[in-house]
Amino acid sequence: MTDQIQASEVAAVTSRRKSEHIRICLQEEVNGLGVDTGLDRLRFRHNALPELSFDDISLASNLFGRQLKAPLLVSSMTGGTDAAGAINRRLAEAAEERGWAIGLGSMRAAIEQDQLAASFYIRKEAPSVPVIANLGAVQLNYGYGAEACRRAVAIADADALVLHLNSMQEVFQPEGDTNFSGLLRRIEEVCRALSVPVGVKEVGWGIDANVAVKLAAAGVSFIDAAGAGGTSWSQVEKYRVADPIRKQAAEAFADWGIPTAESVNEIRGALPNMTVIASGGLRHGVDAAKTLALGANAAGFGRVLLPRAAQSDKQVSVEQLIEQFAKIEFELKTAMFGIGAANVEELRGTDRLVKR
Repeated sequence: MTDQIQASEVAAVTSRRKSEHIRICLQEEVNGLGVDTGLDRLRFRHNALPELSFDDISLASNLFGRQLKAPLLVSSMTGGTDAAGAINRRLAEAAEERGWAIGLGSMRAAIEQDQLAASFYIRKEAPSVPVIANLGAVQLNYGYGAEACRRAVAIADADALVLHLNSMQEVFQPEGDTNFSGLLRRIEEVCRALSVPVGVKEVGWGIDANVAVKLAAAGVSFIDAAGAGGTSWSQVEKYRVADPIRKQAAEAFADWGIPTAESVNEIRGALPNMTVIASGGLRHGVDAAKTLALGANAAGFGRVLLPRAAQSDKQVSVEQLIEQFAKIEFELKTAMFGIGAANVEELRGTDRLVKR
């Protein structure tokens, strides 16, 4: 009985944290300061004679054995509360309609408390697109193992699992888990044990070439750069932490991280055959086009989608999300037209992305 009470208390803390994260990301200024994605320092050289029809440009792609209408992804954001579940289902409806992949937020809450699993089940809304389950890699040092990872995949009926690396967030989080020692070996064990692709992502500070090579050697199937320039989780956590030292210290890390463009470029340069997802501060389809031209296989959008997903009216929310997804696709397709790229592979192989 004591163990059940303790598990319930832990789950309650996790759920409360999820609710606070949504509120803070919607209401507070949580972007990194003094750091950007690096994408604005890149531009496409215009091709005045593209020699193709705009209508013939294809955004078709695939990920984890499923077809996508566009090489785009709803990045991992939330889950673990009723409100978070509603957000996930709305994002899933839009992703299904537009043919995007979709990642889930950390599923620790569902592992700890069965009744929270429903907030992560979106397969009904997204039956045909890739769904990515998600757990914090550090939890592998706190009692989680391959079985918990399998359970996360099963709960979401997911096509893949991503383990997120968030060391800097955990330091500033009031209830943070900061033992990141020996994680590479544990990640390797999960990669060997699971039957679905296992990847690793950052949460907004980026992954460099050195870490990417280690992850590849451990057996990860994909890497999500999740670079700096968007949401800074040290800035998010400063609104939650009561400790005045941590709250003040968070300001010193507002510019921490590897810019998204730099992270994607490093990972692709070190690992030519790795599946790479580019996320972290992407705002529109031109940003997506730039990351794909840097070598990413897919581009992920996160907090920029959240305000529409969190609308009180479900129908309005889904309609606005579908419109936002369509706008991002149009921007991507137009950028491809502007450089004469007929498909995603040609975009990924272009020499028309240059420094400003």
